[in-house]
Amino acid sequence: MLREVKDLKPRPGEPRRRWFTDDYFDLFVWYDPPGRVCRFELCYGKPADEHALAWQEGSGLTHSRVDDGEQTPLSNRTPIIVPDGAFPAARVSECFRSSSQGLEPELASMVLGKIRGGFSL
Repeated sequence: MLREVKDLKPRPGEPRRRWFTDDYFDLFVWYDPPGRVCRFELCYGKPADEHALAWQEGSGLTHSRVDDGEQTPLSNRTPIIVPDGAFPAARVSECFRSSSQGLEPELASMVLGKIRGGFSL
């Protein structure tokens, strides 16, 4: 179940954000000054096959794969996000519905709606 990471340090010039995590998901949520969600990033499939579904107000959804940059165990490279193919909406939707039971209902519903409605199933 997703649990909030408390005491995030604000980043200069960035809207207020929250971070929720469990063994499969990381959910980052940004809020505009009135307190509405203006952006989120849902990372799923961690740690072995991590992908990211990102939504931003006015821009819509993007789907990416997280390339950890680790070709050998001797290197320590920075992960980067690269474009990815088909989004497994049905699978991610089912997993998120189960993991999001501890979130505020409005937030969980909004993210689930984007998962289900943003890309064809």
